[in-house]
Amino acid sequence: MSYIHGYDPDTLREIVDPAQCKERLAEIGEQRSLVSMLERVWLLKVLGETGEALSLSEQAVRFARMAGTRKDLLRARILHATVVQARGAYAAAEQELTTCAEEAEGQGWSAIAAFALQHRGKVNFDAGEFEDARRDFKRTLFLRQESGAPESQLQTVLLAIDLCDRRRAQTAVAS
Repeated sequence: MSYIHGYDPDTLREIVDPAQCKERLAEIGEQRSLVSMLERVWLLKVLGETGEALSLSEQAVRFARMAGTRKDLLRARILHATVVQARGAYAAAEQELTTCAEEAEGQGWSAIAAFALQHRGKVNFDAGEFEDARRDFKRTLFLRQESGAPESQLQTVLLAIDLCDRRRAQTAVAS
């Protein structure tokens, strides 16, 4: 079941049903598997509970480092960076996402690299760096096409590219 019901066309944030997310959080409870920890982090983040999400995401990164695969660790680090972004620390989030994207691309893991770059694009977007965001989203699109991602994921990236173009045009007019 997907908890994402679309993306806000002005902010690129996930549109979720808070009641549904809270219900899922209650179902997961305090399960200690990496998968459940990562899901809890994401749910807390989209519900605006970034303090708790940050603490749990740090635990998930440590857990993945000790007991997971390299892919697990990358996913945990990417999610941690998105929480850092949600707390407004754009430079730290961008640095972590860059490192993750480079490692994933170096390993040939296109889907994970695309995930990291999409989120780095969102960081740049939030920071008002629309050209950098557009570049990240274009790279994401290429990697997703290369990895055979579903059409819905491609459409999400195309919407992000379009929004960057609109924001760049608005910024140019305002200058």
